[in-house]
Amino acid sequence: MRFFWRVLALSLVLLIIVLLVNTFRLTSHQLTNVPPATPINVSDSAIQRFAGAIRIPTVSYTDYTLTDTTQFDKFLTYIRASYPLIHQRLNPQTFNQYGLLYEWKGRNPALKPMLLMGHYDVVPVIQGTQGMWKRPPFAGIIDDGYLYGRGTLDDKVGVMGLLEAVEYLLHTNFQPERTLLLAFGQDEETSGQRGAQTIAAALKKRGVSLEYILDEGGAIKTEGVSGINKPVALISIAEKGYLSLELTAIGKGGHSSMPPAQTSIGMVAEAISKLEHNPFPARLDGGVDRLIDYLASEVPFEKRIIFANQWLFSPMIKKIIGETKSGNATMRTTTAPTIFRAGAKDNVLPIDAVATVNFRLLPGDTVDGVIGRVKEIIDNDSVAVSILGKGNDPAPLSSTDNFAFTTIHKTIRSIFPDVIVAPNVMLGATDSKFYSALTSSIYKFSPMPITEAQTAGVHGTNERISVKDYKNVIWFYVTLIRNSQ
Repeated sequence: MRFFWRVLALSLVLLIIVLLVNTFRLTSHQLTNVPPATPINVSDSAIQRFAGAIRIPTVSYTDYTLTDTTQFDKFLTYIRASYPLIHQRLNPQTFNQYGLLYEWKGRNPALKPMLLMGHYDVVPVIQGTQGMWKRPPFAGIIDDGYLYGRGTLDDKVGVMGLLEAVEYLLHTNFQPERTLLLAFGQDEETSGQRGAQTIAAALKKRGVSLEYILDEGGAIKTEGVSGINKPVALISIAEKGYLSLELTAIGKGGHSSMPPAQTSIGMVAEAISKLEHNPFPARLDGGVDRLIDYLASEVPFEKRIIFANQWLFSPMIKKIIGETKSGNATMRTTTAPTIFRAGAKDNVLPIDAVATVNFRLLPGDTVDGVIGRVKEIIDNDSVAVSILGKGNDPAPLSSTDNFAFTTIHKTIRSIFPDVIVAPNVMLGATDSKFYSALTSSIYKFSPMPITEAQTAGVHGTNERISVKDYKNVIWFYVTLIRNSQ
């Protein structure tokens, strides 16, 4: 027995030594001694141009027949007038009338081009919420240092910020070594098929191979990242895949006074209940591990021990991260029932019942794998499972150890010296998913701090950005282009 306790004590001592060694061996991934970016003068006229863009309601609808294309014509006319040098020198091209591609030829053809992208379409304002806005969503009004309106965060901020940056560089006679491409989609909020998908296919046909892509996505989160007291700039190194399935059951119908043991509604409801009670397993290898690696040296010591020893504490890490909805979603393929259609009258048994379930796929999962797991969980041949539209697998994780990520990291630190930079996986989807054949280095980052309240404004009410933050967006893009040569 004494031998047992001695072995146990020795094992515990060795375990503690291993935990501490791993903790003290941690090195920070944060770039240091990054010089401040060269200041630029962003005039108030840039703010007014942004406000003018917000006043053009380029709202895209899933049903394209509902889209007011005259507003898209107005937007193109507006940016041509607002940015004359770009439209004189950067070989503007259109795709399906409203998708935009600009090419700024670099002096060194041996360098692969970089692609900076965004989209200028916006989502509709939810009916009945117009009166909840502090300022009308398409008035482009500046109030108390903030510009209000649809697109101020998603994503006219990126499009206008890039146009301002390139026009500024043209005015200073800057000539890039590396070719710069700008791509702006007109239907990211619906499908991206008319814009980004078409542009990406054209570039692929031309044999274009890119150094890297930067799209909208991650931002500087000012609160709520693992208890860290500093803002955290999240560079998305991948985005989740997308899949919607329809679950359908067919009953015999009839009078509600003589129901069967289970109606078609009951069968589909039971299937949904099984899916909700059997979520996809939480995994750290879908990108969260990269985030933890970058944050481990920045958290308090007690958390540092945990983060530095994922091999032992992964269940605890999953529990800590999974305490929030967003944290939970970063670790697993999510399951979200979104639509249910069944029945027509209160005393008539429904014949068919149909539910739509949306899945956001964590890197490492596949569309085929999710469909197979769904059928296995439901385990009912009376419920048919069919794919709705087209699903897409998640893109592979982009590297954090290359020229592209380092350049973005360096640029962030030069503009925002007090932030912590870390990679993450974007929960939503962007137009960049169509460009995966052109490069393995695809990143998503919107260079602006964003609070939880502002996050609620994206696709919601009172979407807004501060004038100061928009000026920094322009400064960031100017600096990134300079740093990428």
